Amino acid sequence: MSNDCIFCRIVKGEIPSQKVYEDEYAIAFRDLNPQAPVHCLVIPKKHKPRLDSYGDVIADAEELGRVLLAANKTAKALGLEDFRAVVNCGTGAGQTVFHLHVHILGGRDFTWPPG
Repeated sequence: MSNDCIFCRIVKGEIPSQKVYEDEYAIAFRDLNPQAPVHCLVIPKKHKPRLDSYGDVIADAEELGRVLLAANKTAKALGLEDFRAVVNCGTGAGQTVFHLHVHILGGRDFTWPPG
């Protein structure tokens, strides 16, 4: 974990959050700046700054799989039948916190491509 990462501090319980889901590998909480009626972030408890920080090894694939399973469980816990899952990778893609996170957005219709 990184001491200067806001998401690591949430995992450690140093910063309060509105938790929606938690297991041994990941935690999900409501976004403070929601972009949809339902907007949660799902993060691995282990710090990785970006999606491309993961390598081509089984342990990384397992960790990413667990984060995606947590995202699915979060959407179900929120009662979302339809939802969008988004991962931004890098500042040019809109990433502002450098700890991997999956946005779970729902509660409205979405268009493609996004704006």
